[in-house]
Amino acid sequence: LGFSQSSVSSQNSRGSKRKWVLEEDVALVSCMVDLHNVGTFNIDTRFKASYLNELEKMLEKVLPHTMLKAKPNLESMIRTLKRDWAIFYDMLSGKKQ
Repeated sequence: LGFSQSSVSSQNSRGSKRKWVLEEDVALVSCMVDLHNVGTFNIDTRFKASYLNELEKMLEKVLPHTMLKAKPNLESMIRTLKRDWAIFYDMLSGKKQ
């Protein structure tokens, strides 16, 4: 599989904001599922604090040239995924029509 590199989309006060490409989104979610299934980093319904570093290592193997870092890249994208999933979940459950 060929993965394209991400581009930088816009500037903000903290520097440049990274634009994720579809292949990176898919790889991140896939690695998170794999990490959950292994169970080493699971605690109750969440991951242990060190899971971001493990995700960084996993993604480096799958996407070696993207240079995704635990902080800020993965941390920020996971926060975005959580927010988007909450909106989607609420729509399906009828909470926010």
